[in-house]
Amino acid sequence: MKSKRVTVTLLSFFIVFFSYNGWAAKNDIYIIKVSDAISPGVAEFIKDGIATAEEIGAACIIIELDTPGGLAESMRKIIQNILASKVPVVVYVSPSGARAASAGVMITMAADIAAMAPGTNIGAAHPVGAGGKEISGKMSEKVINDMVAHAKSVAEERGRNAKWVEEAIRESVSVTETEALKNNIIDLIAEDTDDLIQQLNGRELKGKGVLKLDKSEKVVVEPTLRTKILKTISDPNIAYILLMIGLAGLYFELSHPGAIFPGVIGGIALVLAFFALQTLPVNYAGILLIVLAIIFFIMEMKITSYGLLSVAGIISLLLGSLMMFKGIDPDLKLSWRVLLPTLILVSGFFVFVAGLVFRAQISQPKTGSKGLVGEIGIVKKALAPEGKVFVHGELWNARSDKTVEEDTKVRVVNVVNLMLEVEPADESPNI
Repeated sequence: MKSKRVTVTLLSFFIVFFSYNGWAAKNDIYIIKVSDAISPGVAEFIKDGIATAEEIGAACIIIELDTPGGLAESMRKIIQNILASKVPVVVYVSPSGARAASAGVMITMAADIAAMAPGTNIGAAHPVGAGGKEISGKMSEKVINDMVAHAKSVAEERGRNAKWVEEAIRESVSVTETEALKNNIIDLIAEDTDDLIQQLNGRELKGKGVLKLDKSEKVVVEPTLRTKILKTISDPNIAYILLMIGLAGLYFELSHPGAIFPGVIGGIALVLAFFALQTLPVNYAGILLIVLAIIFFIMEMKITSYGLLSVAGIISLLLGSLMMFKGIDPDLKLSWRVLLPTLILVSGFFVFVAGLVFRAQISQPKTGSKGLVGEIGIVKKALAPEGKVFVHGELWNARSDKTVEEDTKVRVVNVVNLMLEVEPADESPNI
């Protein structure tokens, strides 16, 4: 009976701890708070929230948005999930002082209902590269035209001002909440979430019926541990650094078996890197080139190539790093400030470890029977032809082709079945 109670208690604990869905009921209002740059982690968070709301049968989803922008690829995934959602999605730019800039503009446009709080702004959607740098040349034109076409398509789908969206992308136009309402960019202005819900109640949405929120409860969707980790490591530069640390750790463990710590750190970093890479558009040719580089460095330890394999490994590592991420999104390119130092440090580490292994292979043994060859000892029992010799703090059986008296120095020339073959130390060593 006692064991049954313990089992029931444990099951209850796991249900409560691992699932917030159990607290939600049908027709509740799901609130997803996003106050961060748009990244794969944020996209995953919103995707999971929408999926859960659909599964439960929520009345609507409110995304409280405050963002400076972010990755275009992640923005597209969020827009796809909003447009495909069976549950009405409201994007609410809040609280006062918040903004929906860059990628946030398109996310707001994709909502069934777009709303803003007083003292907020929306716009400035001109695409920029990593670190806020301007994109130049043909690439700039390509990125802008692609984003304009996508944004206009979304705005027209929702019946919003497509011309303004184009200006926001091409000319970085930004407007306040009152200007946004006047220009058909958003649908309403709300003081806070409660005011927003009151205004939404009874509103009819095309294809999704009438919102009935009289008896709905608010359910704030909290990010899971998985989402929090993904939000932290899903930056392409961080994912790349984790991949390099992981490969370096495993390489060191393979070249020095038993070190343990580098292998453990490398394994953890590699798992985290693959976890982040699953959400990023990865070019597998780049991954294969990086793996090929590791193979070249391992071969350097086994084959005397006079550094040629190390050079091939460094070139392969550089090309793989440059090709690792695909797509026209400038934020998905590795920053040179990250790429060059990481490449230099990791390549130097690989070459250094390979050098240590190579020197260990060609160096004379220091222990065991082979380590005795060439050592100088003292005869403790005359060799005629066999006797005793003191070498390395130990007394050994020895023999010599010549008679050697006690207290004479001898040199070890060979070891056969724990018997030392020696010669007088004053003779030239055999070559």
